[in-house]
Amino acid sequence: MVFRRKGPLRAWRIADNRRPIYDGTGAMVWGARWNSPGHPVIYASASFACAMLERLAHAGIGSIPKDQHSITIEIPAIDIEEMTATDVSGWDLPDLSVSRAYGDGWLLSKRTAVLIVPSVVARPDCNVLINPTHPDFPKIAHSKPEPVVWDRRLFQRKSRK
Repeated sequence: MVFRRKGPLRAWRIADNRRPIYDGTGAMVWGARWNSPGHPVIYASASFACAMLERLAHAGIGSIPKDQHSITIEIPAIDIEEMTATDVSGWDLPDLSVSRAYGDGWLLSKRTAVLIVPSVVARPDCNVLINPTHPDFPKIAHSKPEPVVWDRRLFQRKSRK
């Protein structure tokens, strides 16, 4: 059941520092799981570890990502919509039409500035979507971008003997 709750909430975002890290442009240009192209949204995660997994899953690289920075996002006591894995059938399919329809509806209705959705990459964890066109968006704060330190073991191939 989709429900609303109040913040505060902390979230993390990891992105390439050669582009704006907190404006939703990338998702607006290319679209993503929860939005069609043309709709800006800022994707973050409910934990730093989930943000790392999401970044690695979408980076499509086999080496340590360069130029990656993270921000911590502080969401105050504003309304937050939360969707669980059982609320919308098909949200996790490779065909993004179901998840995009839900996300686009949320963005256009401006029901809340924040939507919590399940992560496909880390099923028990959640992603945090932020609508930069919502009237409550200016109330959401974020830290200065900091370089991400990746553990080399994430990228090592070990041979079995």
